[in-house]
Amino acid sequence: MTQELIGLEANPLVLREGANSRKVFIKTYGCQMNVYDSVRMGDALAKDGYEPTEDIDEADLVLLNTCHIRERAAEKVYSALGRLRDMKTSRAEQGREFMIGVAGCVAQAEGEEILRRAPAVDVVIGPQTYHRLPDALKRARGGERVIETEYAVEDKFEHLPLAEKAKVRSRGVTAFLTVQEGCDKFCTFCVVPYTRGSEVSRPVQQIIDEASRLAESGVREITLLGQNVNAWRSTGPNGGQWGLAELLYRLAEIPGIARLRYTTSHPRDMDDQLIGAHRDLRMLMPYLHLPVQSGSDVILKAMNRRHTAEEYIRLIEKIRGARPDIAMSGDFIVGFPGETDQDFADTLAIVEQVKYAQAFSFKYSTRPGTPGADLIDQVPEDVKSERLERLQALLLKQQQEFAGSLVGKTMDVLLEKPGRMPGQLIGRSPWLQSVNLDANDMKIGDIVHVRITATGPNSLFAEVADSESKDRH
Repeated sequence: MTQELIGLEANPLVLREGANSRKVFIKTYGCQMNVYDSVRMGDALAKDGYEPTEDIDEADLVLLNTCHIRERAAEKVYSALGRLRDMKTSRAEQGREFMIGVAGCVAQAEGEEILRRAPAVDVVIGPQTYHRLPDALKRARGGERVIETEYAVEDKFEHLPLAEKAKVRSRGVTAFLTVQEGCDKFCTFCVVPYTRGSEVSRPVQQIIDEASRLAESGVREITLLGQNVNAWRSTGPNGGQWGLAELLYRLAEIPGIARLRYTTSHPRDMDDQLIGAHRDLRMLMPYLHLPVQSGSDVILKAMNRRHTAEEYIRLIEKIRGARPDIAMSGDFIVGFPGETDQDFADTLAIVEQVKYAQAFSFKYSTRPGTPGADLIDQVPEDVKSERLERLQALLLKQQQEFAGSLVGKTMDVLLEKPGRMPGQLIGRSPWLQSVNLDANDMKIGDIVHVRITATGPNSLFAEVADSESKDRH
């Protein structure tokens, strides 16, 4: 049975060398934090003799790193587990080991339920306990069905494999770096506070050490990750309190790092110091993901967002005043309980006012255990679908208009990977768009000054603007 048949695709990982007696196939669902966590699991397993595979038929272990944000995401996991059960039965008949693990936020929220609904699962492990994965697998081989979801908050970042002194293997020229986990905002639609826990910030020195090793391994762009990344706070080397702005200034000093990004932010934690960093640091890319969720004050209050639409607009104006070339990205939920036609019209209005370069939009889905699940006046599914279609049409129009506005302009592009055509490389614009370029003698890791010549459905096309790349790595 191939990965196409069971609906899974591998996430390529580059792991430390070790014994190659077993192979692991990891499927990642959801956000960038889960992508980062899959790397963490891969590193932990490498020490236990596992190496990665992109072919599920070769795998001795399949790990599903799950997302719990929307109901359908969780159901997709259970559907995949049903298909993996059949693979496990077939392997048992052949006398081959085949273990199944469920990790991530569904594992944290529904550990016992997973074992009840999916008897083929051997290990359930939460986002803060990946360092225990080798031991959990050992226990599972002894016949135990293992759940590892309990953790001490103070140890949340102590076991990150990349925080060790061992040299980091290169994962390409871009990398994610977790600096914060959890959320204390308790939006009524969101499960993150219940699956990832309260807001915890990673210590400054751990972050600097990992960023430095990433730079030494060839990484040129780092994206700082957190469920609420701009809530990051820690004690700086001078003993004073640092926020995300101070951390960005410090990371900008690391040799080799040319670009910085961060995601995901909450409007309430977008302080003046961080806005100032956008003004002062040219290597902090002019692209900001700042979700608003709704343009209606009534719905924002029901969501417990603790800001108004007007306050959000004023914040956007302040950010654009500091960094005029910044492009905005956002998240939107349509059909939240009680949303009226006027509430939805207010959301369309805020989109028209902000003009997003990129955005993500979803229909509200009830998440058990959240306050939103108990709200009355649920919006009919057909109404949610119609509203989502209208919103997405507007957001797509804005995205295309932003891309079109770049045609004829010059910009710096970081070359990241080979393109589909011979001699072509794909880079990333400052605004996070894919850019296709005939590379000539340039190589991955170069930052090239280009002129945008055309737009495609999901990317830009460019030609070299100068005879030499701006920054050869």
